[in-house]
Amino acid sequence: MAHEESPPAAQADPAILAAFKTAATAVISDNLQRLPGAASLRSFYTGAPMVGIALTVNTAPGDNLFIHRALECVKPGDVIVVNGGGDETRALVGEIIAAIARQRGAAGIVVDGAIRDSAVLMSSDFPVFARAINHRGPYKNGPGAINVPVSIGGMIVAPRDVVVGDADGVVAFPQAIAAELLNAVRAQEQREAEILESIRAGNYRGAYAE
Repeated sequence: MAHEESPPAAQADPAILAAFKTAATAVISDNLQRLPGAASLRSFYTGAPMVGIALTVNTAPGDNLFIHRALECVKPGDVIVVNGGGDETRALVGEIIAAIARQRGAAGIVVDGAIRDSAVLMSSDFPVFARAINHRGPYKNGPGAINVPVSIGGMIVAPRDVVVGDADGVVAFPQAIAAELLNAVRAQEQREAEILESIRAGNYRGAYAE
């Protein structure tokens, strides 16, 4: 059955969100107790890390009707986050959906499922993350839901969460903790820079850096 909820108002400062573009997903995950993170999703694009706000979609496996409906809801900076149930038998997103999302200002697409037109997507700088590639097209029958909590590769993503993606994968977290999390990330980055410098200098004596 179709269902859509109104998401809560955004909470994070846009400057703080932008700062996460230089934060590695590995370091973000470390500072979330190494718990959040989508397993088995990888990037299918060539470009900078992705940062945006989750526009969530639940859809039946192999069916992308509600992805098309979500395209009508996209606001600049949104990341379309699709729970396709991990199904790899039919592609939910391809070149056309990615082009529409980009034209409407989306920051990227994350699909727990398959994509197609991979050669085109891989040559683009528009962020797309997915589980697999399959040339077989989707059904368009539903059911589905928009702006509800979804599970992506074992990670729960709520509407309007911050979503960050890079070559290592995808992580999400509530906007309310963005400032505190960014401070922790920067502190870890500084510690790791000091460790690397000591390694280069030949005087590193620590252990368990990662």
